[in-house]
Amino acid sequence: MQTAPRTVAAGLELHSPKEPGEPPTPVPGTRRASSGEGPSAQREALMPGLGAFQRAFSRVSQRATGRASEEDPGLLRRSSRFLFRSLRRSKDHRPAVDQDQATAGPGAGHGPEELSRAIDGVSQQASPREEPEELESEAGKSVADLITEWQLLAAFEQLQRLETRLVAEKASHTFERDPTGFARRAMDVCLHYDGLAAEIRAIVRETLGPDGVAADALAELARVVRDEEEAHPGPPADGDFLRTPRRWRQLWEDEVRRSAQERVQRAGAGEAAGLARLLAELGGLVRRDLQKVRLEVQPAYAAAGFPAWETYLRAYHGAVAQRLQELARDARGCEQLYILLDWAANVYGSPNFLGAPDLTLSTEPLPPLLAPEVWAQLESDYTSFLETKIASCFESILQLEQSRWAAAVDPEVLQGRYHSSLSIDIHMLVAEHVKAAGAISAELEATTLRICARALGLFLPRFENTFLESEAVSEPHLGANINACEELRTNLLARFPVAFTELEQPLVAATCTFQKRLLQGLQHSVQPLFRLLCTKAWLTQDTLQPLMDKVVAFAGHLERVAPPRAQETLQEAHRYVVREYLAQALRPRERFRGAERLTGSQKMGLDAQAIGATFRGLGSEATWLDQAIPGVADILGETYKDDIQRHLEALIGGYPDIRHEHVLAILALRRLGRRRNHRLLQRAQDLLSAGRAHTAGGRVLFEEIQVPASVDLLITCI
Repeated sequence: MQTAPRTVAAGLELHSPKEPGEPPTPVPGTRRASSGEGPSAQREALMPGLGAFQRAFSRVSQRATGRASEEDPGLLRRSSRFLFRSLRRSKDHRPAVDQDQATAGPGAGHGPEELSRAIDGVSQQASPREEPEELESEAGKSVADLITEWQLLAAFEQLQRLETRLVAEKASHTFERDPTGFARRAMDVCLHYDGLAAEIRAIVRETLGPDGVAADALAELARVVRDEEEAHPGPPADGDFLRTPRRWRQLWEDEVRRSAQERVQRAGAGEAAGLARLLAELGGLVRRDLQKVRLEVQPAYAAAGFPAWETYLRAYHGAVAQRLQELARDARGCEQLYILLDWAANVYGSPNFLGAPDLTLSTEPLPPLLAPEVWAQLESDYTSFLETKIASCFESILQLEQSRWAAAVDPEVLQGRYHSSLSIDIHMLVAEHVKAAGAISAELEATTLRICARALGLFLPRFENTFLESEAVSEPHLGANINACEELRTNLLARFPVAFTELEQPLVAATCTFQKRLLQGLQHSVQPLFRLLCTKAWLTQDTLQPLMDKVVAFAGHLERVAPPRAQETLQEAHRYVVREYLAQALRPRERFRGAERLTGSQKMGLDAQAIGATFRGLGSEATWLDQAIPGVADILGETYKDDIQRHLEALIGGYPDIRHEHVLAILALRRLGRRRNHRLLQRAQDLLSAGRAHTAGGRVLFEEIQVPASVDLLITCI
């Protein structure tokens, strides 16, 4: 979990006011001691400035070889520049310039313009007899060594003592005759402050690395930041740059953000496995890092009151948001767009994202992962692709149905009904996309529902026309399609009443089309049999039975159709049989007189009973049709002519849609005479005028019977 301390960025050694040329006293136990005390050590004793350079250069080399991949190149360049400047100060023998050119000292790595001039003056004004003065702690280690070994608190305390001494000496006018000496020592303090800041950044970068950082190092970092804030609570009134706040807390927060951003950007980089895997790796990295922060890093900072969890959480949230927006710009296709939306809403936004009940990624204090305009654009792009995809899915469903029709195989019978996979395919298509969209947002779910409803509305007419033009039209397939439409109408409207309300009419229209085509099959098969009715041969033969046999066979298919539609179709078949029977009776090919008329009346009554019994046995609820044929038969066979008006009134009362031409055709069957016909026609006209407003909705029988004009009707009218 921990790693060895990093080398300080700036390799300078702070110098104490010892005698020039006095070598530093070595301290045993130093974590990074030299490998030997041979001639090199003697040379350092003779040339302390060069020795400081050599030691710093050695540390820089260790860093470059050991952790070159993790170092900041800019930091290394700065360290080299500071090292060479230190060496130049200690060995330069050029004469000093005027004292008034160096009245201001250097700043903390980022001082004012006076600092820049002073630092430049230092390299030009160094006395030929000056040598670096190395400041050591009680343990005998230089500040640079303390920083290198991550003894940050001890290094900071040394810097504070030197800073305090420098400020006091400046206040006592000690450096009036030697401004370059103050500038040099002040610059050393500032450079070591910068080196301390560099190690703070290094610790932050390595905290979540593979080796990690020890908890005591993190705690010491927090204490150093806190102590620096207490030592420099605000800018000094006199503008002294030495006591300027270093703002290490802000530096720490910035480095946390930079570290999070770098780690998030590296997740899945260079992978060609696809967006889903990249996001999976990203989620795993964020999860592991934040778990480590909450369980290990946060407790180490807590003693100093550092809000580590909140800072890291905001940093990673911002880094993930930036990475996700970059991925959103490159996302293509419905699948990639949905993967992004789903990951943002359901993976990252899940309460269990961090993998532990007590670790939650609360979104309340955090801004949205994706800006509202980015999210809206993603949803818009997704729905655009979704429209094309859903239309393609419906096209595939149609092609699948066509392949089944081409196989010339009757549909299956499941639970006593003709079954088509059409309904199941459409239900699955809608449910899949609506569920997926609902997992993202309610708005996207509503949009997806509208897309599905619109696509289904366009699909139904195409499916209907394609089927009716195919060679697969048969009672089983028609029944299966009726069942499929009925299932879609009832289930989809019940589940999504708002979005699919407009689909009710197209579904009902398609169902009616299939019902009519089903009835047309019955009509084509029985129409020739009606021509045998109401003839003289019909008087002595049972010509109705073959017709009713076909009706019974037709009703067998209706038993496998959904009950509401089966009943409607059966009643329509019932009405068709009665209507065609009456049409044949009102326009007979042969006229009955005398006994034949009475026999015909009786035969019509028997046929009416047979038709009614058959349809009642099949389940028809159209009992209102039962009196139509007997009503005409009573008029035809009535021997007491005065009762004909009563029969006519009953017929008109039961079937208000009867018209004047139908009454003429009925009376023409009897040849009653001019006066009686005139009286009956006048009475019928009065009843028809009064009853037109009371025609029962949907109960149409005589209105669809066309009676052609003939000489008999003309005679009846006269």
